[in-house]
Amino acid sequence: MPTSPDQSTRDQVIEAYRAHLQAMADGDTDTLDDLLDDGFTLTHITGYQQPKAEWLSQMRAGRFVYHKVGEKSVAVDVEGATAHLVGRIVTDATVYGAHAAWPLQLAMDYAREGDTWIALRSVATTW
Repeated sequence: MPTSPDQSTRDQVIEAYRAHLQAMADGDTDTLDDLLDDGFTLTHITGYQQPKAEWLSQMRAGRFVYHKVGEKSVAVDVEGATAHLVGRIVTDATVYGAHAAWPLQLAMDYAREGDTWIALRSVATTW
């Protein structure tokens, strides 16, 4: 059975999300820079809303080291050229020297730019 246009679009957003998770696990800040809008913000579980440049700088400095990111579930809604994704992951990471496995829910907003889905923001909570 062929994939519907709606399913195909959802799959593209999920592909962008998984590329984001893989770049985190790889410590690939250059790829993350490409996948995230210049105005991207990450709201941490502490409530701190961090600009993209600051987060990537802290990753490069070793303050955020993502060892492994395991996807548990993902759902996405697309409306025109925007999408909202909610993914649950377990992130094995060292953050400011504290190593743990965090069960995180990421609520992410995306916008289509040409043929690419770019992340606009991510809000992390625990689950």
